[in-house]
Amino acid sequence: MTDLQLRAQSFEIAWRYLEQSGLLTGEHQDSARFILNKIDRMMLRGERRRLLLSNAAIDAYRLRPVLVAASA
Repeated sequence: MTDLQLRAQSFEIAWRYLEQSGLLTGEHQDSARFILNKIDRMMLRGERRRLLLSNAAIDAYRLRPVLVAASA
């Protein structure tokens, strides 16, 4: 499996879980960028286990600080 395939599969697992669990919030583009950033950082450190990559991305997304826009 190539790195691009590993990245795509890890992202798909994380995205599908977060979407089905109702945890995806805000702009989907921002959420996707956040998830891919986590996966990319782990891959740069040498991680190649697909489920570890996707689970770490899910955990990081769930624990990320969320900015709340004040209503006027």
